[in-house]
Amino acid sequence: MSAKKKRLPLPLLSQGVQLVDSHCHLDMAAYAEDCLEVISRSRQAGVETIFSIGIDLESSKTAAELATRHENIYATVGIHPHHAEEAGAAVYDALTELTASPKVIGIGEIGLDLFKDYAPVAIQTKVFKEQLELAKSLKLPVIIHDRDAHDTIIDILIESGPHPAGGVIHCFSGDKNVARRFLDLDFHLSIPGVVTFKKATELQEAAAFIPLDRMLVETDGPFLAPEPWRGKRNEPAYTLYTAEKIAQLKGISLDDVARQTTKNIALLFNINI
Repeated sequence: MSAKKKRLPLPLLSQGVQLVDSHCHLDMAAYAEDCLEVISRSRQAGVETIFSIGIDLESSKTAAELATRHENIYATVGIHPHHAEEAGAAVYDALTELTASPKVIGIGEIGLDLFKDYAPVAIQTKVFKEQLELAKSLKLPVIIHDRDAHDTIIDILIESGPHPAGGVIHCFSGDKNVARRFLDLDFHLSIPGVVTFKKATELQEAAAFIPLDRMLVETDGPFLAPEPWRGKRNEPAYTLYTAEKIAQLKGISLDDVARQTTKNIALLFNINI
C-alpha cells in the first residue's frame, strides 16, 4: 500500500447524515481479526448501518448472530448460487427459523452465477426459484446475485412474479438497458465500488441513469474495494467512495446520495434507520 493511499481521507458526510452499506459479508475470514474495529470505523465515518449477508446456512446463522449483538447491523439469510447443492427442505426450514428475529430482514444472497459455475445451472435455477417462493411466503425482500445472468434472471422474475416485497439486484453490473428492465420489475439496484474504476464506463453510465430513489450502495466487502483501495480488503466505511462517485455522476452532493439511499433501504426493508 503506497504512502499516498495511506494519507487519502474518507469523503465526509455532514453532521447528522448517515450512509448504509447494503451488502457486506462480515462473517468472512477477512474480518476475523478486527471485525469490531471495522464496525467501529464504519460508524465513525458515518456509515452507521451495515447489512451482513448470508451465503449458506452457517454464514446466515453468523450474520443473524452479528445482527443480534450489534444495534447497527441487520442480516439477510439465504443460499448463494455457489452453494446451491447444499439447499433443501431442512435448510429452508432453518433459514425460516432465523427470520423470526426482527434483525433478519431479507432473503439473500440468492440468484444465478453463470461465470464460475460452481454448481450446475439447473440446480442453481431450481434453488433460486425455491428461495423466491420462500421470500414471498415470508413477505421479505430478496437480495439477488446476478453474474453473467441478466436475461435468465429477468425471465425467472417475470415468470415467478409478482414480488410484492420487492428486492435488490446486488452488485449491479449491467448497462442502462439492463437497469431499465430491472426497474420495470420494481427492483432496486445496488451499486458497488466498481463504479469508481476508471474503465467502468458502462456501469458509470448506468449509475447516472438509475433514479436515485431506486438505488442502494454497497461494498460487497471484503471484495471489490473502490478506488483508492482497489485490490485491498474492502470494508463498510469505503461505501463513502462509491456514494461520492455517484454524487459526481449525478451532479448532486454526497449528502443527497446518503440521505436518499438510506431512505430507500428503510422503506424497502421496513426498518427504522
